[in-house]
Formats: sequence, structure tokens, C-alpha cells
Amino acid sequence: MKTILISAAIAALSATPLLAESHASGDAAAGEKAFKGCQACHVVVNDAGETLAGKNAKTGPNLYGVAGRHAGAVADFNYSKGMVESGEAGLVWDEASFVAYVQDPTGFLREHSGDAKARSKMSFKVRKEQEAIDLYAYLSSLAQ
Repeated sequence: MKTILISAAIAALSATPLLAESHASGDAAAGEKAFKGCQACHVVVNDAGETLAGKNAKTGPNLYGVAGRHAGAVADFNYSKGMVESGEAGLVWDEASFVAYVQDPTGFLREHSGDAKARSKMSFKVRKEQEAIDLYAYLSSLAQ
């Protein structure tokens, strides 16, 4: 019986990123337009090396597969200490956390980590909540 419960728990946890991606509530087309403001720093390049969005920007991490990914998890990207610690503590980019983060990156990390000195390297803030929701929907759609 324990084996069945453990197997079910592992299956449920493994499916979490997929569920996060499929529950984007925004408008992906509007998010694609909004991403134009992000491409100065970010790019979306899939595992095959194809650029799906943006240019060759490297100031920010590759956003391919961001939906459902642990924070601070793109290999070879130099994240802030607060971002790495938040990811290690279990922060996963679901719609709610992504939207809150892009609207106030440093404030979000400080609140999430409980560290008043935590800082994000992202200085840009998405001003409108709906735009942030649409961005999440767009980025989610690119990884499907």
C-alpha cells in the first residue's frame, strides 16, 4: 500500500509543471506583443537551439520552459543570491508567482524569502497585472 501511495505522490509531483503550463489564464497573443518589451534582456530558445522569441539577448535568463520551472534554475546564468535561495527553497514559476515577480522583482523576492536585503537583478517592472498574466500565457504556449 505504501508503494502505491508513494508512486501516486511522485506522479502527482512530476505532473505539476505540466499543470502549471496548462493553467495559464491570459491571452497568449497579447503576451506576444508585450514580450517585445522583454526581448532587450530575454530570449526564448528551445532545447533544439531554435530561437522562438526575442533576439540574442543574454542580460536575463532564457525564458523557455519558465512555466513550472524552479526559480534560478537556468544553467550557467548568474542569478542573484536571493533568486537562487528562493529556488532552492521550492519557488516554482506558476502563474501567480510569475505575475507577482515581474510586477515587483525585488519586492517579491524579499517577501518570498523573508530576507529584507534580498535583491533581484531584474530592474524592469511590468506595470499592468493583465500584461503580466498575458506574458505568462505566451511563454507557457512556447514550451508546449
